[in-house]
Amino acid sequence: MSSASPPPPPTSPIEVLKDRGYLAVLLIGAVLGVPVACAAYFFLKLVAEAQQFFFTDLPSDVGFHGEPIWWPVPLLVLSGVLVALTIRHLPGTAGHEPSEGFKPAGPVRPIDLPGITIASFATLSLGVVLGPEAPLIAIGSGLGVLAMYLLKKDAPKQAVAIIAAAASFAAISTLIGGSPLAGAFLLMEASGIGGGMMGVVLIPGLLAAGIGSLIFLGLDSLTGFGSFSLSIPDIPTFTTPTVAEFLWAIGIGLAAAVVGRGIKRLALALQPAVARRRMVLTPLLGLAIGALAIVFAEVSGKSSSEVLFSGQSALPSLIQNAADWAVGALVLLALCKSLAYAASLSAFRGGPTFPGMFIGAVGGIALSHLPGLPMIAGAAMGIGAMTAVMLELPLTSVLFTAIFLSADAIALTPLVIVAVVVAYVASARVGPVASSSRPTETATEQPGHGLAPATR
Repeated sequence: MSSASPPPPPTSPIEVLKDRGYLAVLLIGAVLGVPVACAAYFFLKLVAEAQQFFFTDLPSDVGFHGEPIWWPVPLLVLSGVLVALTIRHLPGTAGHEPSEGFKPAGPVRPIDLPGITIASFATLSLGVVLGPEAPLIAIGSGLGVLAMYLLKKDAPKQAVAIIAAAASFAAISTLIGGSPLAGAFLLMEASGIGGGMMGVVLIPGLLAAGIGSLIFLGLDSLTGFGSFSLSIPDIPTFTTPTVAEFLWAIGIGLAAAVVGRGIKRLALALQPAVARRRMVLTPLLGLAIGALAIVFAEVSGKSSSEVLFSGQSALPSLIQNAADWAVGALVLLALCKSLAYAASLSAFRGGPTFPGMFIGAVGGIALSHLPGLPMIAGAAMGIGAMTAVMLELPLTSVLFTAIFLSADAIALTPLVIVAVVVAYVASARVGPVASSSRPTETATEQPGHGLAPATR
């Protein structure tokens, strides 16, 4: 009996880098960074313009003096209807389930792009509590796969995967202040890339993101629309951490683990019911989000927009005007935003990152009314800890907090690291959040389009 032949030796990263086909992939990634960055930039701009129109211009246009207290409710119900119709009738599932965390899962099929774009636009522009990062990554990936399909229909799966990842890098870099390094860091940790092949996969992505960042800056200068930088200006100065602040970091990390796990569990408890009766429950959850915003506005006297949207645009104002917030209003905001966040995660389409960061900042600012905790330190630790729990990406959580609070990043980072580590470990010690038993909403296979598996 003949013995089985041994498996072929693993490919060396150096051999891959020397291969002419890899150089072609590198070139395609660089060229692709241009249109992907343009698409991401104008998608973000369109969302911002739609938010301005629906929540500021339209009430005035129809005769109201300012936004009526009930105004967000019909818009959120409309968002639920549009998202449900998109998931039900268009190919794919309109993007990944945000309640299951930030988990890029491979190239996106081009045929799924309309559903992803429509559902995420309806989510982001009409006030749902989710962010744009996951849709941008998915759109970039789908455009990368489409480009490879147009160039070479029989392209190797590995080349398609690399180009899809490179296009995702270019798309997300437009959101994170045009920073290719931050976007690469996020995708690297989320996808678990490691070992000797890490550089082989990352180099095309970094190149595409770098080219995309140049396009991003050029569009900013050319159009005058402004940038989407996450860095918060004019924050209080922070110098040297104290022992008391390190003790606060432990407490904030533990609190974030409890709050973040509660949000996840509620979202995953709702998700199976939503999947079974999506056309009814998605609009109803939109109604619930609107009701939470109304309750907060009526009780606190603040704007309902503090509860709505993802929070990355409201975060600078929250930190810069922290002295104007009473503790009770901050606690109510954290509660209403958390419940709206859980409802959004269970039924809509968007990214899970920024609402968690906002809730963490609110909690940290509320705790800063107690002795031994400066406001900016509490906000920083809250942002990092909640991001670590919601994304389960501790390194990215520290990096994003440093980007947001870059003026004080060096001094705050030791405290943020402690809070992130405590939150991450405490959350893991509680045990994994059980996956929902929702009915599967699989993408329909379409002849001639399935270059790679869907991301869900």
